[in-house]
Amino acid sequence: MPAKQDGSQQEALQRAYKFLSYRPRSEAEVRTKLGQLGFPRKSVDATLEKLRSLSLLNDEAFARDWARGRAEGRGYGPLRIERELRQKGIAKSVIQEVVKETFGRQEEKERARALLEKRFRGKDLSDRKILHRAVAFLQRRGYRSSVIAEVLGQPLNDD
Repeated sequence: MPAKQDGSQQEALQRAYKFLSYRPRSEAEVRTKLGQLGFPRKSVDATLEKLRSLSLLNDEAFARDWARGRAEGRGYGPLRIERELRQKGIAKSVIQEVVKETFGRQEEKERARALLEKRFRGKDLSDRKILHRAVAFLQRRGYRSSVIAEVLGQPLNDD
């Protein structure tokens, strides 16, 4: 797409506001979107600086909210959340900090166990086929192999 010339700073800011109105975004997402729309790098940089000064763009807060929402709302584990945040352009150090805050070792096990009990209630996990499905389910959700093994080594509650 050709680079925009006239009024690009104000237009870039308006486009960024619109893009942020749908849901919170990472800085990399906004940078990519404005680049795709053809805004020059100078306008993009100035727009990002303005959004940071208005507290509309904060990668650390975005990552914290994303991780909490995915862990609590969808039952995702730390590996899946790490992967999603990397795709969103969040710095590795921020990802590590946020995942550590969101998941303690015990909390990760409890979440995996609750998810397993909800999904496989009443199922016989001693059946190899069902056990394989349970392992695959937790792996897709982003739980570590050690946590999966530990959780599956204990009997489920059949309330």
